[in-house]
Amino acid sequence: MEEKIYGNTPCYLGGKKVSLKDGNYNDRDVLVYGVPWEGSVTWGDYTGCELGPKVIRLNAARYSGYLPELDHLDVLSHYTIGDLGDVDVVPADTPETMDRIEKFALGVWKTGKFPVAFGGDHGITYPIVKALSEEIQGKVGIIHLDAHYDNHPDYEGDLYARSTPFHRIYESESVRNESIVHMGIHGPRNQPETGKYAEEVGATTISVREIRRAGTNLTELASKAYSIASEGTEAVYLSICSDVLDFAFNPGGPVDGNGVTSYELLELIHEFARLGIRGIDYVEVYPQQDTNDNSSHFVTYAVLYALAGKILGEKI
Repeated sequence: MEEKIYGNTPCYLGGKKVSLKDGNYNDRDVLVYGVPWEGSVTWGDYTGCELGPKVIRLNAARYSGYLPELDHLDVLSHYTIGDLGDVDVVPADTPETMDRIEKFALGVWKTGKFPVAFGGDHGITYPIVKALSEEIQGKVGIIHLDAHYDNHPDYEGDLYARSTPFHRIYESESVRNESIVHMGIHGPRNQPETGKYAEEVGATTISVREIRRAGTNLTELASKAYSIASEGTEAVYLSICSDVLDFAFNPGGPVDGNGVTSYELLELIHEFARLGIRGIDYVEVYPQQDTNDNSSHFVTYAVLYALAGKILGEKI
């Protein structure tokens, strides 16, 4: 009988239910956890991403780890998965929740396993990265796949809203701002000052047009981005917002056109993982906006492509 992480929800990809407290994760290679947090809603009634971790797990139940298009690689024959459940968030208490995410993430980083976090909104990335910076000796570099910079100083006074995490990260002395790559940026839901903030701190922007124009040279573009993120850093972290995808490929994400295709995103994720990333998060999937759960299903493709890249990187 399939092990449940809670209620009727199975452990991710048939993994084992584990906990940091019990220390029963030692035989696992990958640790998955959810952050069912939605803070300040920044666009009308488009809401519900706190349901992401549960629905991602439910829809992953139909998948194996076999990727015939990647030389018949079976990811789950190489890696075992442990599911840590979800961070215990506190609705309507943002500072307390950020603190809990950071403490939980720090415990995950200390295991030395490869972590995969499911949001939740993009505000969760700041405490996860902060925890990573506390665990390593050097600086952190970040590849940020998103339609938007998410670097506003605040949202109506909220310092940790989904539109602000990279402003908090810019302020961190443990992240090398010149090693932040905002990739896939596109569209008029960005504000002029957001591009200016990124430029002022020394971050790199690689727009969706640059990705599209790369065509069959996506691997070369990924290598360029990784080179920037890894320079002068000890760890490179990958943060993925669903809206980097065009809305044709992301019905359960924020409404943004002219984004990347599912093929382009998976190829980039695969190559970044092959080159060497310390962990990933995938945020802002809104199940209640998506009748067929297409966006929730796609998350597992992204995770498997990342793990497949990691497997290939370890063989080099």
